Amino acid sequence: MDVEAIRAKAVKRRLATKPEVDKMPDRDVYRFIFGAGFSTSKRITDVSGRGVGMDVVRSNIEKLNGLIELDSRKDVGTTVTIKLPLTLAIIQGLLIQSDDEVFILPLSSVLKTVKSEQSEVYYINQRPVLRLRDKIIPVINLVEVLRVNQAGFTLTEKPYIVVVGLAEKKLGLILDRFLGQEEVVIKSLGSYLGTTEGVAGATILGDGRVRLIVDLIGLFNIARKLS
Repeated sequence: MDVEAIRAKAVKRRLATKPEVDKMPDRDVYRFIFGAGFSTSKRITDVSGRGVGMDVVRSNIEKLNGLIELDSRKDVGTTVTIKLPLTLAIIQGLLIQSDDEVFILPLSSVLKTVKSEQSEVYYINQRPVLRLRDKIIPVINLVEVLRVNQAGFTLTEKPYIVVVGLAEKKLGLILDRFLGQEEVVIKSLGSYLGTTEGVAGATILGDGRVRLIVDLIGLFNIARKLS
């Protein structure tokens, strides 16, 4: 990018005075291109020249509490650096499959995984429970609970149970198989689906498919209502 052209354009649009832009380091001058409608192009085409785009990029990155910086040398190239607070967007997740559906559990909430044939699973008041180390833990079918199946829980032939915890509460989830652990980026479901109880958000896995991330607080609330 031509830093001098950006300086001249900033003065012309009265974004700063000439003495001010002359004293600015190049990196600060490049920030002018993030202004709405800012462009140094001498002609307008169907795809460029209107100064639309970079301001949208900056505003969306700032919504994520991120930062974007530019460094450029004329006739050489431009480096764009984007910094995002990854610790707020990434979690360690356990991928599980139940009833042909794949979900992601926050790994920090997973207490234990067991094989159902090695566990003492039986019914109390027509509800399946798991006896583990002299503790009675309710067992649910994750898919049925998220669908709010008012008919109750049915313990089908599933080989695994994962025990999750929330404070002193514990819950067993029956499932078909474990798909492994993975770092996942949490994405919001938006205003239309964002209030879905039992779902914290979604992520896009390496195969391009969207998978739901389970919200343990909502899951325990739904399980309590159906018990």
